Amino acid sequence: MMHAHSWWQTGVIYQVYPRSFLDSNRDGIGDLPGIISKLDYLRWLGVDAIWLSPIYPSPMADFGYDISNYTAIHPLFGTLEDLDGLLHQAH
Repeated sequence: MMHAHSWWQTGVIYQVYPRSFLDSNRDGIGDLPGIISKLDYLRWLGVDAIWLSPIYPSPMADFGYDISNYTAIHPLFGTLEDLDGLLHQAH
């Protein structure tokens, strides 16, 4: 009997830590536009889904996991518009 697997059971999931992924504006910190600029490369690698590490405002005492506002984007990483662009282009 064959079992169909969901995409997440067999797919390639790539975690992106935005701070160190790619810095698009040369401030020394990776950002959402940097991730967007490499989506074609991630597709070429065969990535099916991106696991994005925290991009919310944070005191950064715990690498961004100590989130202080779940409704905004930390300015170091970009804007809500940048996130919208990433989501649109990744799908």
